[in-house]
Amino acid sequence: MRDYVDGTAFNYEQGQRSRKLFAAVVLAALDDAIADDKKYGNGPDQIARWARSRDGREVLSCAGIDPNERVVKGLMEFVSKGIRTSVALSREESERRHAAEEAEAA
Repeated sequence: MRDYVDGTAFNYEQGQRSRKLFAAVVLAALDDAIADDKKYGNGPDQIARWARSRDGREVLSCAGIDPNERVVKGLMEFVSKGIRTSVALSREESERRHAAEEAEAA
């Protein structure tokens, strides 16, 4: 019984690590699309093409993201904002956005 539980826990941890790896691939694709947007102006189209491709759908699924049209539109919107993922995920950016929302509401 104990071996079964240990094996299940190990498989779950491996699955979580794999999901994080694929999530990192999605973040890298977003950064590449943002760079393309700044350089060529076609970033949202690039990320949409990638997300709708067979490889893109597979990567999104492995990252735990349902590859539907709503997700594609969200990725396109994120790229069009032009904020790199490392900055968007930082605490400072989160606090700045929250302060801007509060100022806008007041």
